[in-house]
Amino acid sequence: MATNITWHPGLTHTERAALRRQPGLTVWLTGLSASGKSTIATALEQHLLHNNLAAYRLDGDNIRFGLNKDLAFSPADRAENIRRIAEVAKLFADSATVAIAAFISPYAADRKLARELHESAGLVFVEVHVDVPIDVAEERDPKGLYKKAKAGIIKDFTGVSPDAPYEVPVNPEVYIDTSKESVEEAVAKIVRYLADKGILKLPEEQLHA
Repeated sequence: MATNITWHPGLTHTERAALRRQPGLTVWLTGLSASGKSTIATALEQHLLHNNLAAYRLDGDNIRFGLNKDLAFSPADRAENIRRIAEVAKLFADSATVAIAAFISPYAADRKLARELHESAGLVFVEVHVDVPIDVAEERDPKGLYKKAKAGIIKDFTGVSPDAPYEVPVNPEVYIDTSKESVEEAVAKIVRYLADKGILKLPEEQLHA
């Protein structure tokens, strides 16, 4: 860790939020591959943007094309992947933007770290468990990953490989079962939570996806 560095303070989060007329926060979607995280995250981003709220989606696959292209899928690499994303999401949230992070993030300890990074900085962190029965995820399998994992072609695949478990969130702020709820219903549930908790102020007509 570098020691010859100095933190340079600037505008506070409160000042940025006041100037931009919106709060910054992170909505963290976690769940198995093919649970629908990215689809919901994209729809949520569009909904917020259409309602004049600054929002930006951080997607698991997209991030690995750039920032995290040096990481694989070992437990250590997964932990570092989430640590970096948590720091990036925190920066977006501090800038008075709604950061929408869609990552499998299988380990409870890593999600706890992401939450603590935000809360220690006075930033809102909302965990959304995007759940789906694994047989439904396998049926969807848009990338063919479950088939490859079961065939032994892909190692360390969450939910299939014995050494790659998914640790289910115990008390997420929002729970969504995509085998029963549509994308529109999922977005509406997240937005309704943010409004009910006073995190985002939206007119009633804007609470529906």
